[in-house]
Amino acid sequence: MLFREMAGSDAKIGIRRARLGDARIVAELSGQLGYPATEKEMAERLAKLIRRPREGVVLIAEASGEIVGWLHVSATPLLEVPLRAEVNGLVVDEKQRSAGAGAKLLEAAERWARAKGCMGMSVRSNVIRERAHGFYSRNGYEHYKTQKAFRKPL
Repeated sequence: MLFREMAGSDAKIGIRRARLGDARIVAELSGQLGYPATEKEMAERLAKLIRRPREGVVLIAEASGEIVGWLHVSATPLLEVPLRAEVNGLVVDEKQRSAGAGAKLLEAAERWARAKGCMGMSVRSNVIRERAHGFYSRNGYEHYKTQKAFRKPL
């Protein structure tokens, strides 16, 4: 585990891999991100991701024994670019934001990506998430493209 003091607090931030027992809090935080899920749904999703550690990892940020955030990162080989990792989701509890947990999660994801041989990191962020855009810029990410996203149910 990696620890760092939270700004203005005696608490420390620890980063670890997700466990199935984290499903309830991960689901609650997912709702804060705008993607509500039940504990059962999240447990099923986490189980699949935990079984595939080569493809990606879900990282958990803890402060004073409480889960305060999570990050999902994956590496998918693409034909058109060198291997890169992508932050698929990142959320810090709204009561804990700007205290360092997000940066620690991002640092841990970048270390994971380097260990997998990734040449870079990418993240997609909704155009309305201006606070998140500032966070990524402060952490060395550059805005390089604006695009439309399309979805089709199967």
